[in-house]
Amino acid sequence: MAGLILASGSQVRRRLLADAGVTFAVEAAEVDETEIKERYRNEGCSVEDTALALARAKARIVAGHNEDAHVIGADQMLEQDGRWFDKPADLADARKHLQAFSGRSHRLITATSVIAAAAEVWHRVEIATLQVRPLSNEFIDGYLAAVGADACASVGAYQLESLGIQLFERIDGDYFTILGLPLVPLLAFLRSRGLMAS
Repeated sequence: MAGLILASGSQVRRRLLADAGVTFAVEAAEVDETEIKERYRNEGCSVEDTALALARAKARIVAGHNEDAHVIGADQMLEQDGRWFDKPADLADARKHLQAFSGRSHRLITATSVIAAAAEVWHRVEIATLQVRPLSNEFIDGYLAAVGADACASVGAYQLESLGIQLFERIDGDYFTILGLPLVPLLAFLRSRGLMAS
């Protein structure tokens, strides 16, 4: 069976694959995300295209010195009314994110690319729309006190699988996509390539 590498440092993505019974190695890719985002934004590219470019860049870097492996690259971006959000730099920044999201909807774009033998053999872009309920400043402060540094680990300052679920009044989209991987279609692809039992 050919090797499979996840080119991501995300603990959530690791857990999703491991819990699904996938055998894989992990090699986080070092990519200048800011440069790619700025270039694509300046060229008028969509947030979807930008997320896919980031996923591809991560997979290609790791695939460059793992020629016999299938390498999974993934990235997630958040867009609200044309504004692209990055991961919060600190809890004060996370508070600003949540204040901006309060009472409004935003889109989470999850892009995944698989590179093998220097070629992209699969990719997917999935979008989820999340409606945040109106949040009081008191609730935001209490939420951030409870989750601590975890608020800075995701672009939206929340983890849907834990206390972050309290932020929302409506969610349209695939659960696994929101967590960071389009798991069901990805598993189907891996089975088709003999990378896991079918």
